Amino acid sequence: MGEDTESSKGNHSFLRDYVTEADVISTVEFNHTGDLLATGDKGGRVVVFQRETVVGHKPKGELDQVGETGESGEYNVYSTFQSHEPDFDYLKSLEIEEKINKIRWLPQQNAAHFLLSTNDKTIKLWKVSERDKQPEGYNLKDEEGRVKDISTVTSLQVPVLRPTDLMVEVRPRRVFSNGHTYHVNSISVNSDGETYLSADDLRINMWHLGITDRSFNIVDIKPANMEELTEVITAAEFHPHHCHLFVYSSSKGSLRLCDMRASALCDRHTKLFEEPEDPGSRSFFSEIVSSVSDVKFSHNGRYLLTRDYLTAKVWDLHMEKGPVETYQVHDYLRTKLCSLYENDCIFDKFECVWNSSDSVIMTGAYNSFFRMFDRETGRGVTLEAWRETSKPRAVLRTRRIYTGGKRRRGDVGVDSLDFTKKILHMAWHPEENIIAIASTNNLYIFQDRVSPDTQGPDLGSDTI
Repeated sequence: MGEDTESSKGNHSFLRDYVTEADVISTVEFNHTGDLLATGDKGGRVVVFQRETVVGHKPKGELDQVGETGESGEYNVYSTFQSHEPDFDYLKSLEIEEKINKIRWLPQQNAAHFLLSTNDKTIKLWKVSERDKQPEGYNLKDEEGRVKDISTVTSLQVPVLRPTDLMVEVRPRRVFSNGHTYHVNSISVNSDGETYLSADDLRINMWHLGITDRSFNIVDIKPANMEELTEVITAAEFHPHHCHLFVYSSSKGSLRLCDMRASALCDRHTKLFEEPEDPGSRSFFSEIVSSVSDVKFSHNGRYLLTRDYLTAKVWDLHMEKGPVETYQVHDYLRTKLCSLYENDCIFDKFECVWNSSDSVIMTGAYNSFFRMFDRETGRGVTLEAWRETSKPRAVLRTRRIYTGGKRRRGDVGVDSLDFTKKILHMAWHPEENIIAIASTNNLYIFQDRVSPDTQGPDLGSDTI
């Protein structure tokens, strides 16, 4: 992660001057190969991008970190479809938003791709496939697809497949509904490839991908008296390798690892991860800022990455007493908690991700900033996703927040931060140094490059 980084070839951008609420991106997810990237928005739409492979010679010193054989490519729109529509819960007289809360890809088994998308209540399984042939010569249908009168059929013919223009078809295969009373905040596909979990504020359910009319409740923290409720579930995820293990986080800042081999109902956790609170630093905002907004297993399954309002933490599954690493994301906001509480920014839910080798973590911040931390050195950098970096071959520079002392040129003061420009959603390519950043209705893609005047690869920009 160098000071200045150069963008990769084939940069492109879909940036809009106006922003409507329905266009705001609410989730970003790469598939398991990284060739497809899906985004969901508050209007219930899902946009799938496909990576176009380009093979060519690169001058010395311009080798992409993505594809050392000279292969690189842009992400272009592959398909767009309406996943969810606004709905109404007549029993509770509540509107159900069409906003896509999460998208998760299933491991690819054949030529088609499958993904799960969810809003607050309903989870859907979608099939994304290609078709380049069209059947012709039906006996009982005419050219427009209308059924013929059987009495007019005087001869039979063998239908044939004719080549046609490539078409991308998206079809709903399953609809999983009526499984949650409260708003769904997480879905996670199990490593067995047959089941997945969905979590809301008080319960976690496990579903079979082939069964839509029932699910199995595996965690239920709802008290008999709702007045005794002290915490809610904020996120949940299956272990990447062991199908019986999953973790969920809470609004109190704790993590619970559960083993489904021990009990069908995992109300009793196997391990509890939490950090002892310093009584001297407790304030009115302590519980709010300690609430975990996201939890992710490392690719090797050994560590957990969590994000609360001010910090990102790495936990070792073998050590429950506290995190092994703590990274201050924007500690300079501690003095601003009162105003952040008044404008509700203190309740923003930032996501966090690992890189493919689990050596770097990334999370978002305000003012269109996002942060990366090298786990080996502990060094962190602040980068900015904005329009100037969306241009081809644009330089992605590090930014610094001025909190006191000597002010450098280009430093950004805490009081001048724009809290409406927040980076909440992001994804990291599963194998390469390519990241996707969502900023309101804009999607940025940054790609690693080798710079001529550096010894190693820098993080370069490539934006959509």
